[in-house]
Amino acid sequence: MSWTRGPLAVLAMAALLGGAAGCGSGDGPEREREGEVTVSPVGKVLDHTDEQGRHYRDIGKDGAPEVTVEVQPDEGDGWDVRLTVRNFRFSPPKTRPLATAGHGVALLYLDGHCLARLRTGDHHLSGRLVPRGTHQLTARLYADDLTVWAVRGTAIESTADITASPPGARTRGRGSPLPRGTA
Repeated sequence: MSWTRGPLAVLAMAALLGGAAGCGSGDGPEREREGEVTVSPVGKVLDHTDEQGRHYRDIGKDGAPEVTVEVQPDEGDGWDVRLTVRNFRFSPPKTRPLATAGHGVALLYLDGHCLARLRTGDHHLSGRLVPRGTHQLTARLYADDLTVWAVRGTAIESTADITASPPGARTRGRGSPLPRGTA
């Protein structure tokens, strides 16, 4: 699902270029072990990695987690992001960094830049983080050891388009919020 949105702040690009600060550690034991893949009977850890160097954890298609991302403009200057998950539970803060089937976090990316680590299906995205133009917002599922949940080597994720326009324009556009990696 795509949407068009109005006013934007000049700081948007600076926030995006600032890196993956919103997706870093800081909420639990993974802070000491981030980047270290845990031994687990769940799936097979692949050599393939994501943008931050986190390994993919390949699991079978049957019973694999699924995610769909939906984005809608809010009443103010931002976006309401809702993740719908299946065969997946969000882990609370301070969860041990071990891969457990169907558990973990979602990382939210805007045009490949990590914005936030989510432990719930609801998130508010500030309008100042979305510069003018059309962008891809992706939610990707991770195990608690921050390996990427994957099926047949493809990350379990969902992407939707967001179009930010000049003030006053608010038009619905086309998007593709279908999950990738679970087909």
